[in-house]
Amino acid sequence: MKLVTQTHVPVLSRFLGTLGLVAAAVVLAQERPALFFREDWKEIPAATPVTQDHVANPKLLLALYGPAKGGIKKSHHDQIPGDPYYIWSGECNGNWALTLRDKTALVDLSGPAKIRWRTYQAGFRQLHVVLKLANGSWLVSDESDGASATWHEREFKVADLHWRKLNIDKVVEGDRVDHPDFSRVDEIGFTDLMAGGGSSACSRLDWIEVYGKPVPRA
Repeated sequence: MKLVTQTHVPVLSRFLGTLGLVAAAVVLAQERPALFFREDWKEIPAATPVTQDHVANPKLLLALYGPAKGGIKKSHHDQIPGDPYYIWSGECNGNWALTLRDKTALVDLSGPAKIRWRTYQAGFRQLHVVLKLANGSWLVSDESDGASATWHEREFKVADLHWRKLNIDKVVEGDRVDHPDFSRVDEIGFTDLMAGGGSSACSRLDWIEVYGKPVPRA
């Protein structure tokens, strides 16, 4: 039987340290959710309302809600260099919401799941996350993404958000919902819970990413 000498101790320590780093990296990789979907919108002429033809991701289905859903526009300005193709609420004469759903899978948004987007709000507009659960219930986040001087990116960790019931017909928030089950989410989207007021009072969304675990539809 060989004894571990003082000469071997530094080598053993480095080995154990490396092994620990590898194990930590494996755990982190297992916990980090993969990209479930991303939507950028097709680079085709603007339209009001936005339609399924403007959805770039062939796996996704578009849905519009609320009394002003007919005013949700897919916008773009050729005369502005670098202007993206984006969703715009400036012509909505009431509340509205837009969601996307995968054709073949629900998504598990529990644990470290997150939602990222690139937006540009103006006026008092605050863009909230909207979720439809597999049981048919609707939720809207208390947290939101507010006005800025230009386009910016924002990330939401779903588990850190607070939620309220959402009346999807009127697109109006309701009572708080504590500890909702995000293991089976059907639709993901957004709303600012307000009417549009042109370019000075509106919400804009360039792209949206959802990170979570796919769950096959029954």
